[in-house]
Amino acid sequence: MDAQGRGRADNIDPADQWVLNPDTGEYELRLTPSAPQSAVPGPRRGASRGKGDATAGKRSAPPRQAPGRDVPGPRRRGAPAPEEPAAGRRGRRPAKKKPKAKKVLLWTGGAMAFVLVAGAGGAYLYIKHLNDNITAVSDDGASTGGFQKDKAINILLIGTDKRTGAGNEGYGDSGSVGHADTTILLHVSKDRSNATALSIPRDLIVDVPDCPTEQEDGTTKVIPGDSGVRFNTSLGQDDRTPSCTMRTVTELTGVKPDNFMVADFNAVKTLTTAVDGVEVCLGKDIDDADSHLKLKKGMQHISGENALAFVRTRHSVGFGGDLSRIALQQQFLSALMRKLKSNDTLTDPTKMIKLAEAGTKALTVDSQLDSISKLKDLGLELGKLNVKNLTFTTVPVIDNPAEKVKATVVLKATAPAVFSAIKNDVSFTEVEKKKKQQKKDADAAKLKGTKADASEVRVRILNGGAEPGSAQETLQWLQNDEGVLKSENAGNAPDNLARTTLEYAPDQADQARRLADIMGLSGSALKPGESVRNSQGLPAMTLTLGKDFEGAGVPLTAPTTAPDVDKTTADKVECAK
Repeated sequence: MDAQGRGRADNIDPADQWVLNPDTGEYELRLTPSAPQSAVPGPRRGASRGKGDATAGKRSAPPRQAPGRDVPGPRRRGAPAPEEPAAGRRGRRPAKKKPKAKKVLLWTGGAMAFVLVAGAGGAYLYIKHLNDNITAVSDDGASTGGFQKDKAINILLIGTDKRTGAGNEGYGDSGSVGHADTTILLHVSKDRSNATALSIPRDLIVDVPDCPTEQEDGTTKVIPGDSGVRFNTSLGQDDRTPSCTMRTVTELTGVKPDNFMVADFNAVKTLTTAVDGVEVCLGKDIDDADSHLKLKKGMQHISGENALAFVRTRHSVGFGGDLSRIALQQQFLSALMRKLKSNDTLTDPTKMIKLAEAGTKALTVDSQLDSISKLKDLGLELGKLNVKNLTFTTVPVIDNPAEKVKATVVLKATAPAVFSAIKNDVSFTEVEKKKKQQKKDADAAKLKGTKADASEVRVRILNGGAEPGSAQETLQWLQNDEGVLKSENAGNAPDNLARTTLEYAPDQADQARRLADIMGLSGSALKPGESVRNSQGLPAMTLTLGKDFEGAGVPLTAPTTAPDVDKTTADKVECAK
């Protein structure tokens, strides 16, 4: 029996069990009065997802708790307590009703968690009674420990080329262990005004680092790294898990993902079927025997097998390589996002339930997301994003010059600028342009004015996330090379920072400008506030070296604009050529 009908009478659509509560204006899950408590879907963590699945047999083993980190384990939930009839309540005012349409949007917006991976892509809609469908595997300490509401979010979306599932054996290597066939680093800005989906080519030559990996018996095995290999080998090869792909992305981009999400081929088929298909555009006829895709030029409606064939095809578009396929995947994801955010999806409980069923079954998440509250919170954060401000782009690459027969690619000279923009939360879209320009002007103004002599600068140096020894290295450089003699090493900061900051009092502004000039700090790094006392009891500024610190004497000016790269936004229809 499938999850929709599990424990219930035959032919009952689960969407029919969601009804509008007239007191609250919200949709709620209501079971028939005669249904026993055991009819409520229970945890399925002991069930195998399918033969050959990399996660099969691992559900029953709870994730090991890493030192100093709370890792939520499986929780068994009973049936919800029966609610007292409205007529039986006394001493309470009737709930004030909100407009029905608004309440539906609030319900669905809070339920939706955006997951996009093409080729094995997917989307996840959080609905609490289906949380037990989720499979979680250890992040092995490769993540930041999970996303936070008040910070930028970085989610690693991985699509495997694993051929498990009905009808998938015809797509290439049926014995694939599931490599990182499609990988997207999704960056959502701190203010949630914009996001960047950065595709990482599977054939990009990278260095895969050593990967400490939790085994089924709870022990940890270090899987040796490899240099100068394809990116897609960061998963599957030598029993590498998604946490190893996460480490490889960190090594490549300098951006440490908060969480990862993995999906296989079935996700594209089930999700597009759940939303009744998506609209894509073709600039020419396609007849690809390898992907089994046959479509005419113009706008086309695709779902199920056709949708999977669309994101898998490459020989009939562009230059016939993986980079051309990435462009198709980005077009598909844009179309899927538009459909997911459209009113005909958001206000249709039947579609929402189907999406929840499809998404939860297709997805594997890291152990930091195996929590109902975390998934709900992630859905709320991602739901704030407007699709017109979601940019799709690809890591800038060129053909590998070391190869006579071109099969792999290497980084282009502009790639580090792309990584830096994402790391520093710089938008690739024109959002809130006036507001951002005003902030840019205000930051620039902090650097204008008189500068104190280096000998007058008094500063405490703390390490707030930089490499060990950075505070002492900076102290010696400032005193010996730059003449900032009134400086001292104040040890470690209470918290780690992504970016270096300099805090100063109003009467220390001239000192702050001088130190910013010496260190190459941007105006955004300067934080007006109050001075503190140094070890001698004298007022001093506080320089906190963040994770962006690369060494004494290396300028720390963060980019304020994104580099010029090929890109599209999710609100626009692009035709594949």
